[in-house]
Amino acid sequence: MTETVVKLSNVWKVFGADAAKALLAIKAEGLIKADALKRFNCVVGVRDASFEVMRGEIFCIMGLSGSGKSTLVRHVNRLIAPTSGRIEILGRDISKLNERQLREVRATQIGMVFQHMALMPHRSVRDNVCYPLEIRQIPKSRRWAISEHALQLVDLGGYEDRLPSELSGGMQQRVGIARALASDPEILLMDEPFSALDPLIRMQLQDQFLQLATQLKKTTIFITHDLDEAIRIGNRIAIMKDGVIVQVGTPEDIVLNPADDYVRAFVQGISKLKLVRAHSIMEPVAPSGLALDCAPRAHPDSTLDQLIDLSVDSDLPVFIVDDGKEVGIVTKQALLRGVQGGK
Repeated sequence: MTETVVKLSNVWKVFGADAAKALLAIKAEGLIKADALKRFNCVVGVRDASFEVMRGEIFCIMGLSGSGKSTLVRHVNRLIAPTSGRIEILGRDISKLNERQLREVRATQIGMVFQHMALMPHRSVRDNVCYPLEIRQIPKSRRWAISEHALQLVDLGGYEDRLPSELSGGMQQRVGIARALASDPEILLMDEPFSALDPLIRMQLQDQFLQLATQLKKTTIFITHDLDEAIRIGNRIAIMKDGVIVQVGTPEDIVLNPADDYVRAFVQGISKLKLVRAHSIMEPVAPSGLALDCAPRAHPDSTLDQLIDLSVDSDLPVFIVDDGKEVGIVTKQALLRGVQGGK
């Protein structure tokens, strides 16, 4: 059974002096964000958010500026306390932890990577990475060894004695990731870590992060405003609007079955060729007089791109085969619908 590492249940965050009163009215009267601001001078940052993140999963929270995604992720390590709701880390309700226990959780179980790394300019790369270990009074020889190992993981071996000012923006971002990994946390919180970088560097760091995530099996909550990035990185995606989680699903689910017009507008420009897979568009196998031995074959996980390559050279449908058994067919009409996605 897959273990739940992070669980948020009915989390609300209302900012303002009358937050408790505003929340009662919001729940009782169904007030929208503008109503709460007008009547109580309170801002609804997160509205009744619930989700679970499984061990080793990369869970992306995606939305436009002001949607509440960064506010929401800061609840996970209690940088922000909820107005209402429950947040569990490995089964522990973090609202019940005292200050010492909370510091311990932050130091050992949760690593956070921000968009702006705030590296200490007077400290070397090595000393920046091992600073959290220094705070925990881990012996110097041990923390240096851990720091060098973390830097090797992000391909910065040999840069230990450099200052941050001697590194490019992408390299500084990797130092930040190494610093988060140095404590070997169970959970990584990544708040738009690549958004300030050039597109090519951003894609390179996305690739490197995916390799690290596969290798280290870190449970990750990844915040982004870029749906392409969320689709490329996430096992599942939560889309937010005005503090509300509008839809949660796999990238394929969200592209093929958008929950509403807001999500549909987000996904309409996304290429489906390497995202949609055969199992999502295949039809049942029906008896036929076709020369089936000549029909192309593919696996249920084959992408649209691969299916199109097979279909171009044949007038027959592509037969989908799993464990030697024909489980469905993909016709040319289904391929075209797959390219259109949730249109």
